[in-house]
Amino acid sequence: MERVTIDVVSDVVCPWCYLGKARLELAIAEVQDELGVDVNWRPYQLDPDATSEGSDYRTHLVAKFGSAERLDQMQDNLRGQGQEIGITYRFEDIKVRANTLDAHRLLHWSRIEGQDIQDRVATALFKAHFEKGLNVADHQVLLAIAEQCGLDPALIGNLLATDADKDTVLSEIDAAQKMGVNGVPFLIFDGQYAVSGAQTPDVLANALRDIARMKAEARKGMI
Repeated sequence: MERVTIDVVSDVVCPWCYLGKARLELAIAEVQDELGVDVNWRPYQLDPDATSEGSDYRTHLVAKFGSAERLDQMQDNLRGQGQEIGITYRFEDIKVRANTLDAHRLLHWSRIEGQDIQDRVATALFKAHFEKGLNVADHQVLLAIAEQCGLDPALIGNLLATDADKDTVLSEIDAAQKMGVNGVPFLIFDGQYAVSGAQTPDVLANALRDIARMKAEARKGMI
């Protein structure tokens, strides 16, 4: 059975990234008997200028999208698409425009413990922001997520209190931007093939099958 690695460049305050994660999970479930998939979560910041304390979420987004009407239309669209796959967006509960650097540091540390742990942390961060309206820049929120996902909260707390791995996360974001990533989610398959946006499960499943087939054919050609 061939294995395909997907590096998912995303931000935990990106609603399309949350939708994309759920759709990717459906795609992986569809092909699980045909090929293996390894997923790594890579950092990106849509709003790197947000302060760690945060500012008003809706005010910022209205300014970003140009009008309250346009923002509401986009969020209603996301609510509808989310409901189809089990996501309940509660945009009205999100009060804080959060800086996500520390959330990405938590994802970085969780990857050291294994892809399953990192995936669990990614889900918990998305859910905390979009379904519970929590501030994902708040260290207490991050510590609760760490403990919930099987990480040592004391260790994570000590790391969060320092600048540990901030440069590492920022350099990964810089590398993604230099590759041409200017929007997320952005999926990189086996370091070679890219898919941008929250694609539907059938598109992702077919991409996985195509790449696995190409790998199998290339392997045969080497024999």
